[in-house]
Amino acid sequence: MKNTPNFSSNALVVLKKRYFKKNAKGEIIEDPVQLLLRVAKCVSAVEERYGASKEAVKEIEEAFFEMMANLEFMPNSPTLMNAGRDLGQLSACFVVPIHDSMDSIFDAIKATALIHKTGGGTGFSFSRLRPKNSIVNSTGGVASGPVSFMKVFDAATQAVKQGGTRRGANMGILRVDHPDILEFIKCKKEEGKISNFNISVAITNDFMEKLSNDEEYNLIDPHNKEVKGKLNAKEVFELLAASSWENGEPGIIFIDKINQDNPVIHLGEIESTNPCGEQPLLAYESCNLGSINLTKMVKEVDGKFEINWDELAKIAGLATRFLDNVIDANKFPLPQIETNTLKTRKIGLGIMGWATMLGFLGIPYESEEALNLIRKVMKFIYENARETSVLLAKERGIFPAWAKSVWDEKGIKIRNATLTTIAPTGSISIIAGPGSTGIEPFYSLVYFRNVLDGEKLLEVEPSFEYLAKKRGFYSQDLLKRIAQGESIQNMQEVPEDVKTVFKTALEIKPVTHVKMQSVTQEFTDNAVSKTINLANTASVKDIKEAFIYAYELGCKGITVYRDGSRMVQVLTVDKKKDNTENNDIPLKQSVVTQPKPRPELIMGTTTKITTGCGNLYITLNHDEQGEFFEVFTQMGKAGGCAASQLEAIGRLISLALRGGVDVKVIIEQLKSIRCPSPNWMNGKKIFSCADAIARVLEKRAMDQKNLAELKVSKHQDALVQVRGSVESNKFETLNNIIGVCPECGSALRHQEGCIICAACGYSKC
Repeated sequence: MKNTPNFSSNALVVLKKRYFKKNAKGEIIEDPVQLLLRVAKCVSAVEERYGASKEAVKEIEEAFFEMMANLEFMPNSPTLMNAGRDLGQLSACFVVPIHDSMDSIFDAIKATALIHKTGGGTGFSFSRLRPKNSIVNSTGGVASGPVSFMKVFDAATQAVKQGGTRRGANMGILRVDHPDILEFIKCKKEEGKISNFNISVAITNDFMEKLSNDEEYNLIDPHNKEVKGKLNAKEVFELLAASSWENGEPGIIFIDKINQDNPVIHLGEIESTNPCGEQPLLAYESCNLGSINLTKMVKEVDGKFEINWDELAKIAGLATRFLDNVIDANKFPLPQIETNTLKTRKIGLGIMGWATMLGFLGIPYESEEALNLIRKVMKFIYENARETSVLLAKERGIFPAWAKSVWDEKGIKIRNATLTTIAPTGSISIIAGPGSTGIEPFYSLVYFRNVLDGEKLLEVEPSFEYLAKKRGFYSQDLLKRIAQGESIQNMQEVPEDVKTVFKTALEIKPVTHVKMQSVTQEFTDNAVSKTINLANTASVKDIKEAFIYAYELGCKGITVYRDGSRMVQVLTVDKKKDNTENNDIPLKQSVVTQPKPRPELIMGTTTKITTGCGNLYITLNHDEQGEFFEVFTQMGKAGGCAASQLEAIGRLISLALRGGVDVKVIIEQLKSIRCPSPNWMNGKKIFSCADAIARVLEKRAMDQKNLAELKVSKHQDALVQVRGSVESNKFETLNNIIGVCPECGSALRHQEGCIICAACGYSKC
């Protein structure tokens, strides 16, 4: 009898939706044990290639299964989804090269579509593309520039949607010395633009030196290497920080630091990372990731928790073998990816549940003790992973590009060019249930989970729940107050020492976030995914200081997120009353947008669409300026359930339109929502009534010549926060909430470069 994994009810919801095997009718045909057994069988079967007996293979299969069933380790999502199935693509991270030719650009788009279809994420450097308006000798025309082509990649990603299991995710990178760098920094200023990309600027050591000396630096045309102008480093840095203050992007990667630590630099320089920035890769490389659940690496001895170092050593070694096997079990989406991946055999073993481990140990996240412990834990994991990789090299051979690598210089014959990575662990954290994700602090201590029939259940951070019960201040009233947004720092019944240990992300100093990332990086030979969380009141100056501090401490990149900055609107501020500069003093105004009043006369169109539930009539009205104003829907008899739901959708769309929300954002939220009764119309599949409404909006939007100007505002003096309806929802914590999940309606949070729903596992990077 196999050990039954102790998945939470929420983990089971996520597994059923995205991971369990389904038949042609979409019916689930496996349970948790069968899922993990499918993965363990597929990955352990590799052992036979290297001469292992059937008995030995069976032992490894059992060990892999138990490691996952005990929730001690989880591989990246594509491995859980695809191992032992026809698709067989098991990697999470890919980098696709883009050279300065139309052939290369569209080859990259094709490669991206194939990768996204299999559940992988892609990173690109657009730095080789000639700048906008450069002369193209072959045609006599002018170049479109990197940002223009990013939009093409973005559209392709939107179309693929990763086969319905994981949404397409991209990283777009441009060097700071590219002539189009200013356009790139501002390319996501308007929310909804290039929405399938995270973007980062590749910062060089030369730029940072020029910044410290307040000097100009050269802009280099990548096509002919000629100097095309100069920019003041300080001014570019100000723009970069201001943009990150506004909406969290761009992030930064320190490209010279990355290549300084590139173990196979003789194969070429690294130009890009995967979507969340934790995996720098060469062109056409992929990487397999997996994380150890640190909450399973503590044990209680005489009423006190301590780290179980023996178990941690065992899991680190076994997980390393697992990830190396994944490389051989993989069915790569492109032959060149297989070739380059096998050259270096990179793996990325990481951790999740770090803050929860600290909670059980009673160590504050902000303390020096925590920094010293993460260094010790990562060193221990790294050394055990390296020991296993060396043993695997003796059994199976060194990675083919070992000669002239850093490992060759050290005289260490090893199986894998890289060993450790700190990934975001958004989805697998829900599955394994460690409490906290990656090395992040707590985002909240208590929150509501949506379950069947609209019921909400409290879910509590496990280490806090344990301590609250042990110390005698646990109560349902306490949990509800926390879930509704009240901080324990203001609760008299919570002891002071507990308050110190259980600070949440926005209650921790930004400098601590950077320190934690930098110390973790010391024994992480790839990179660390970490969000530097800032309060909404943080200034541009705070962000500049975080960027510089990350560079000085040896981080390979940095992403900041100012709470609420993804829900901002341009408003007018009377500058006569404001004698301060934005980069020193944060804007503190908080307003609530009011929908535009409805005029007496309004014009529109009505479209009939046949859905799986019947004929749906959609009326879209616009105001005198031609801007979309309201939506009405009608289907069947009034008063029915479907009719009431459609009326609610129409009202909410109308409210959004009248409140100034870009119609493209509304379309993106509604499009491709699926119901049990899809239908075909005019050769196109209508997935649901919501999808039908989106298609009408999209069609009418395409008919509008000035669609691109719909969201242009005349008021560009200041940015202030506008909180959406989630802000007033007493059933959700307010910490780091940026919107509503399009799949389950729960709160979305910005986390490590992604938008995450903790309730159902939805994510978008």
